[in-house]
Amino acid sequence: MLARWLPAAINTRPAEWSRAAIGMALGTLLSVWVCAQVFGMEVALHLLGPLGASAVLLFAVSSGALAQPWSIIGSYLCAGVVALLVARVLGRTLGSACLAAGMTVVLICWLRCLHPPAGGLAMTLVLADPASTALGWQELPAVMLGAGALVTCALAYNNATRTRYPKGATEAPNTFVSKAQAARDPAITAADLKLALADMEQFYDIEPTALEQLIHAAESHARRRSIGQVLATRVE
Repeated sequence: MLARWLPAAINTRPAEWSRAAIGMALGTLLSVWVCAQVFGMEVALHLLGPLGASAVLLFAVSSGALAQPWSIIGSYLCAGVVALLVARVLGRTLGSACLAAGMTVVLICWLRCLHPPAGGLAMTLVLADPASTALGWQELPAVMLGAGALVTCALAYNNATRTRYPKGATEAPNTFVSKAQAARDPAITAADLKLALADMEQFYDIEPTALEQLIHAAESHARRRSIGQVLATRVE
């Protein structure tokens, strides 16, 4: 029972943690600085929280579906529009901020740009500081400028440090399977994984193609281990 509450082991090395930490710090700094040059530091600092949270995803888990460019650009646009509309109609209260966050989640799920910091961004925009409130609808360009600068930094830094971003679609490895083997042990494909994920009716932050690659890699290690065990028994 207690084991379910314990965190799973992180399958990355300290060098990757350092790479992600440096990228997160630089990306947040750049996006806030760019926004401040156009809209002022007070407005830019008001967006620091959501941008920093997004930077963690873009640099630490850049292969995840939540960290792809459309996820941040689309979700920030949705959060900005919804928050400003709610603030204009219902006022800037805690209740309207929570309502804006909930509406944002529904919209970004529908548009396939789920990005958790967008919920916080919607609340931040409804309960904005006086400088941001004075901008009115001009606050939306400030939000998109910060998001665009962060994505640009992620594109440059991740690829410069040999981490492919955006992830994009990957081709499945070509594996030959005989008819007899296919009937006995059918190979799992990305299409099968997509259907299985749909059956579970839960969101998992991994693309079916990436999961397919992981399964094939695990199968390869299993075959090597099996061959090694067979050879070891023959030697004995």
